[in-house]
Amino acid sequence: MNMRTPIGAASGGAALLDAARLPASFESVDALEDFLARPSQALVDDLAQVDGDIMILGVAGKMGPTLARLAKNAAPHKRVIGVARFSDATVRDRLEAWGVETIACDLLDRAALEALPKVPNVIFAAGHKFGASSNQSLTWAMNTHVPALVAEVFKASRIVAFSTGNIYPLTPVGRQGADEATPPGPVGEYAQSCIGRERMFEYFSGKYDTPGRIFRLNYAIDMRYGVLYDIASRVHRGEVVDVTMGYVNVIWQGDANAQVLRCLRHCTTPSTPINCTGPETISVRWLVTQFAHRFGVPVQVSGQEAPNALLSDTTLANRLFGYPLVPLGQMIDWVADWISREQPAHGKPTKFEVRDGGF
Repeated sequence: MNMRTPIGAASGGAALLDAARLPASFESVDALEDFLARPSQALVDDLAQVDGDIMILGVAGKMGPTLARLAKNAAPHKRVIGVARFSDATVRDRLEAWGVETIACDLLDRAALEALPKVPNVIFAAGHKFGASSNQSLTWAMNTHVPALVAEVFKASRIVAFSTGNIYPLTPVGRQGADEATPPGPVGEYAQSCIGRERMFEYFSGKYDTPGRIFRLNYAIDMRYGVLYDIASRVHRGEVVDVTMGYVNVIWQGDANAQVLRCLRHCTTPSTPINCTGPETISVRWLVTQFAHRFGVPVQVSGQEAPNALLSDTTLANRLFGYPLVPLGQMIDWVADWISREQPAHGKPTKFEVRDGGF
């Protein structure tokens, strides 16, 4: 384990997110990440009611850096600590420049995990999905074994743990998606290991009276990845899009990050799940049409919509947090603009079209 202190001051004067004044586009990655890290007043208010500092385990993933920066901007007087292996040193440097403390740690190393500071608030953002089917043992170790270690080591903290809507069965289109009371129906080892993650946090939460939330997310998007990016990029390249998985939910990454942080104020004992996604059930065929129109290319689809899809009901989250602040139409415009200008991408497809659990 190796700890470094910030090289930049916290942004105590960060501008608040104004849903009535969203930008027309993002000229660069820096502009995008600045916007993603802009807190709402509701987030500022909720974190002000949460005692103690915040640690994010697995901070170097797709959402982690902007999540940590958002937390620091929303609560500049709290320590925000980002933990990861940091195989890419540039991620660590960026976090520190934003006022986030960093600790290099292999979460599979129990001794290193036990040496971490025992802060009151933990966001568990580690996990393994991409390439899961080619390394099942690592998938289970990261998604089930590590959560058990974390739940024991941080039993005195609040723990909000990222999970996934993939733990649900496919639900009939035309009805509400799966809500938190829907029995899990994981297909494939990735989704099964994610149920394992949830069960570990639930078990140790009950054993030690650890407050928590299990944050079932699908699908977060920004300009560089996500379902909208996957579909738009295929349309832009002139590829045919399979519409068998005919419907999806999406949410702006900034809204998802804000909700996971706000969950710290809404933990339960024992830990319970909460769904996070956008309120719309979105037709994939309709998305293809929208992007084809913006790019001036033909609509090309294959397959026929199945009668069911991976869909989530967010009634609970909407009641606690209100509706997401960035609307679907704006996200579509932003993604189309970003791709048309050939801006950078993460190169990590969501594989939203997969119906057999083989990620």
